[in-house]
Amino acid sequence: MERKKFIKGRGAQEKIHNRFSANHYELRDDFLNYLQKEGESINSHQTTFIETFPKTIVNKVTSPDVGMVYSLNPYQGCEHGCVYCYARNSHEYWGYGAGLDFESTILVKKNAPLLLEKKLKSKHWKAYPIALSGNTDCYQPAEKKLKITRQLLKIFLKYRHPVGIITKNALIQRDIDIISKLAEYNLVSVFLSITSLNEDTRRILEPRTTSIKKRLETLEKLNTIGIPTNVMMAPIIPSINSHEILSLSKEVSARGAKSIGYTIVRLNGAIGQIFTKWLEHTIPDRKDKILHQIMECHQGNLNDSTFGRRMKGSGKIADQIHQMFAIARQKYFPKENKIHLNCDLHESHKDDQLRLF
Repeated sequence: MERKKFIKGRGAQEKIHNRFSANHYELRDDFLNYLQKEGESINSHQTTFIETFPKTIVNKVTSPDVGMVYSLNPYQGCEHGCVYCYARNSHEYWGYGAGLDFESTILVKKNAPLLLEKKLKSKHWKAYPIALSGNTDCYQPAEKKLKITRQLLKIFLKYRHPVGIITKNALIQRDIDIISKLAEYNLVSVFLSITSLNEDTRRILEPRTTSIKKRLETLEKLNTIGIPTNVMMAPIIPSINSHEILSLSKEVSARGAKSIGYTIVRLNGAIGQIFTKWLEHTIPDRKDKILHQIMECHQGNLNDSTFGRRMKGSGKIADQIHQMFAIARQKYFPKENKIHLNCDLHESHKDDQLRLF
């Protein structure tokens, strides 16, 4: 199969219609031909940022399949452009598409630090770890300039409140000064997403993310200075990165990771169409094989929404992946290193802060 033209620096290769929108536009061929003749394109791939003003910022997570109860997302949409990202579907609730819109139209919550402080000061709030982010990456490229995540971390430190950080960006090193202080009080854990050791795979699968080399360096640096760091190999995609389970586990263990976890890719909502188009543009000769193996993990479908099964899959291929991880954990993570963050400091410190007003 011939490879189609690839949009460099993007995961999704086209705009996807929002399934919740009643309106749907189609471009006439004569208009498209005119644009091509004039050397113009109907699709602008530049990123735009839109400030939003939410009333609350801490979300309750009800899914039994994820290890978090509360999450906080300073950004909606993510310029990293990971083609498999489950968060793409959430962009449709804001009136945008899950394809190119998700990675080129970023909603920014500049008032997030004020909302978090209000939450942590509330007499009704009882401390429990809050995850940054859970939906989209809190250290995506916009954070370098906007520094919303850095402000949030200062609030967590101020009120001695536990926080978990999920990211695949080396920009987290910028905030080591704050994170290391949180670690002194056992108030922070970091989950680094590392899906492959192959830079060519990373480049097309996660086009605007930190290189694998920088992620491994970040992992080692965080652990060296005493910041507990875990690795998520998520998602495992059959015939793309499924063969790297043992080699990646060995590498991150050597870099000091406390544990390793995984999920199996599931192409829910609009992601099935996005991922299929991506395969046609990147590795068309393996398209059918990869899709069929993903379906093998989800009872003949590209997605399984059943709690307890959707993240780990089922069937022979999913069982093989599970067995490989069992071997990897036994070989490279023989000691169970569960991290329990301190939730006891917040109440007394919250009272101390309130006395200042």
